[in-house]
Amino acid sequence: MAVPARIRATMRRLNLRGVNKPKRTPGHKTKSHVVMASSGGRYKVVRFGQQGVSGAGKNPKSKAQKARRRAYYARHGRTTNKFSAKYWSNKVKW
Repeated sequence: MAVPARIRATMRRLNLRGVNKPKRTPGHKTKSHVVMASSGGRYKVVRFGQQGVSGAGKNPKSKAQKARRRAYYARHGRTTNKFSAKYWSNKVKW
């Protein structure tokens, strides 16, 4: 399915390489990443992540990192909705 011209223009403005491919935004004042989310023929720009804060990674090693990861999932849980910042934050930062 081809991406509409209006969506391609937005992606070009945000310097995104493709749909559902997150990109870091170090110049944004509050959000650390941006993605053009797509699902079922719908498109949405999603900004997510706190600037300057990293997650605990996919394989936390220290006790503090494991506790941060547990606390993150206790607060936010998991979701399969590609149009939510929670979905992308979970996928990219944690």
